[in-house]
Amino acid sequence: MKRKLILTLAAGLAALTLASCGSRAQTADTPSDASTAQSVAEITVEAADASVSETSAPLATPTSVPSATPISTDSSVTDSFIGDTPVAEEAAQELPEGTIDQREVYLTEDLEFADYSAIHSDPAILYENHKANSNGITVCVNAGHGTSGGESVRTQCHPDGTPKVTGGSTAEGSTTATAVASGMTFQDGTEERSVTLAAALILRDRLLDAGYSVLMIRETDDVQLDNIARTVLANSYANCHIALHWDSTDYDKGAYYMKVPSVDSYKSMYPVSETWEMSDQFGDCLVQGLAQVGRKVFDDGHLEMDLTQTSYSKVPSIDIELGDRASDHSDETLRNIAEGLLMGVNAYFGIGGQG
Repeated sequence: MKRKLILTLAAGLAALTLASCGSRAQTADTPSDASTAQSVAEITVEAADASVSETSAPLATPTSVPSATPISTDSSVTDSFIGDTPVAEEAAQELPEGTIDQREVYLTEDLEFADYSAIHSDPAILYENHKANSNGITVCVNAGHGTSGGESVRTQCHPDGTPKVTGGSTAEGSTTATAVASGMTFQDGTEERSVTLAAALILRDRLLDAGYSVLMIRETDDVQLDNIARTVLANSYANCHIALHWDSTDYDKGAYYMKVPSVDSYKSMYPVSETWEMSDQFGDCLVQGLAQVGRKVFDDGHLEMDLTQTSYSKVPSIDIELGDRASDHSDETLRNIAEGLLMGVNAYFGIGGQG
């Protein structure tokens, strides 16, 4: 009886934690009517070599969730899904239409910040969900790295030309950064870009199953879209942006997200000024979702970093590091990660259940 009571209380606390981390938007086009900040319940997460108990500060609820730009169907490529698994084009004709439409979307010059991109010849893939449980929200899933030649091209760090305010793979004070880094190699010899792609495909299917539409930046080993192009496409066709990465450290440090730096000049820069609070909230929800499914979380779950993605984002946008070179990246682990991320997305948008 005592053990049963403890398990019941633990489950209740887990639900409370996720229920309090995000915005309360009901659909992508409906503003939240919540007007008060809500505290995040205390969670216990595992740090690199010890358990760390963290209580997050109260989070302000965004007044609205950005709406995705309507998609033109002209010259679109439509495919079909059976359940959550893509099928070959020849087999698609035998399946009922109208469940999920697959379209290619390109970076076009009319999109804001598009002219800052140096690599943008390939399309991203938009999956528009028309299933009965569709919720009208589009999630951009960005499999980090995977752009051949991207490391030899430079793009502007900030749209206003100001220098970076933190260090990282690009030094503080720099005004240009690598267009797309090549990524690291896991201790077992697997390239990061392969793992981020595998994780993205699993997450795509879980999001579609849960009723979300999905913008997939990359579904192949190489896509010619730099970090600015990826961000601009997310701004234009999605309501939030998740970039999947693993860190280059070597001690299985756990998951964390890149938080908007606590620098007034950076937070006041457009478009960061319009999104940083929502992005921080979104990151907290994702990390707490990962913690709820048993993933290790590094320190307090975030690290302040000035990123190209953050600097150009007009929707809630998170670069999340899901472990490092020493971390397990088996299919089972990637499925577990997808469940945690889905829980975080649900919590942010105020959608109950796991889908």
